[in-house]
Amino acid sequence: MMNSRTVLVALVAFTCVSGAQADVMIETITVGNPGNQGELSGSGAGGTGPDRICGAVGYVYNIGKCEVTAGQYTEFLNAVAATDTYGLYNSYMWSASYGCKIRQLGNSGSHTYVVDYDGDDIEDIDWVNRPVNYISWGDAARFSNWLHNGQPGLDTPVPQDGNSTEDGSYFLNGATANVDLLEIEREVDATWAIPTEDEWYKAAYHKNDGATGNYWNYPTSADSVPSNDLDGGGNNATFRNSDYTVGSPYWRTEVGAHFNSESPYGTFDMGGNVFEWNEAVIDSLRGLRGGSFGSYGSYLHAARRYNYGAPTDGNVYLGFRVAQVPVPSTLTLLALGGLAALRRRR
Repeated sequence: MMNSRTVLVALVAFTCVSGAQADVMIETITVGNPGNQGELSGSGAGGTGPDRICGAVGYVYNIGKCEVTAGQYTEFLNAVAATDTYGLYNSYMWSASYGCKIRQLGNSGSHTYVVDYDGDDIEDIDWVNRPVNYISWGDAARFSNWLHNGQPGLDTPVPQDGNSTEDGSYFLNGATANVDLLEIEREVDATWAIPTEDEWYKAAYHKNDGATGNYWNYPTSADSVPSNDLDGGGNNATFRNSDYTVGSPYWRTEVGAHFNSESPYGTFDMGGNVFEWNEAVIDSLRGLRGGSFGSYGSYLHAARRYNYGAPTDGNVYLGFRVAQVPVPSTLTLLALGGLAALRRRR
């Protein structure tokens, strides 16, 4: 299989996405300092979930500067979901009061999609750059495959098959049941992927000070609980305190809105807005990190490992970001201890 190695970067400060465009543009941040040490996360570190050393990554990789947005996911749906074979669209995206307002139009075989709050079939720009929600782990894996395969279907829609959503970074081959999705592993030639727990954790919390084991408690480059203000003053995030950062009808801020609160590597919203999927399998569930717009500030802490996500779940609080990883060479595989090092870490 030929892999797309094109890095699609949106050169738009703080919004992480551009306006109307032919391709889905994902701005990425490089996470360096390979060989850094991890740190304890979980209940033994004062958080939640099984204890694990997290954050050690032996290679340089890129990760999405921001969460995948409703606008980006809509482009994906328009490319591959004229017939939505594997349920990549969730009707609650539009019908639920907390939904990201992606609306499905037409009949199966000719579905189209638009970010449309008021139901007039016209894109509502105020919603496009907010994170997509009602996303399952399987949805995120299929989006990653689509990026890996070069975003087929943008000109003429394509089916959900091995050339678009079912193979690439993950061999899904029609998998939709929890038991099957829990067995899915990243392929060794993957390019775009759901972050491993270590990739996610390092990008969020590591202090970017060399191959060290130094981490912040919060993904806003701080050890103190962020505020949920939207004032740009620093150490802010979108979550619930005594009230929400933004209320009805949006609930979620536009990605990158907390522009002085990035992680040390330069990522935004790794705390709050939506929980983000990672590749971990924890107690027969897929891992989640980061808290959401409906969480309290403590949920953003580095010690919080969440495992309440069955891979078919897609609810109001769940979204994702993607990572861009190198195709490992033989030397890289040897250095990482073989293929097993590229599989999900429990």
